[in-house]
Amino acid sequence: MTPEERLKIEERAVTLLKTVYDPEIPVDIYNLGLIYKIDLDDEGNLTVDMTLTAPNCPAADFLVEDSRIKLESIEGVKSVTINIVFEPEWNKDMMSEEAKLDLGFL
Repeated sequence: MTPEERLKIEERAVTLLKTVYDPEIPVDIYNLGLIYKIDLDDEGNLTVDMTLTAPNCPAADFLVEDSRIKLESIEGVKSVTINIVFEPEWNKDMMSEEAKLDLGFL
């Protein structure tokens, strides 16, 4: 996989993750700061480390499955692994400025 192909796939992953919304919060998971890492290897295996706003988030299964379905649709991606991590612990400072504005934190 060329660096250009890798960049294109990673950019597409970000675009698609911006279409995954927590049903309780009107902001996508990328701008909420829930995506910690997007890694694509040379074979097309995509690994995403993400967190949740709270460890007992009732939407966790939905968020992971919606993300997985969307990421698996990317041409060139052979497999998707989504790891739920809690280090570092999420806080509102991880949100984009746009998300903070949408939620009234600015």
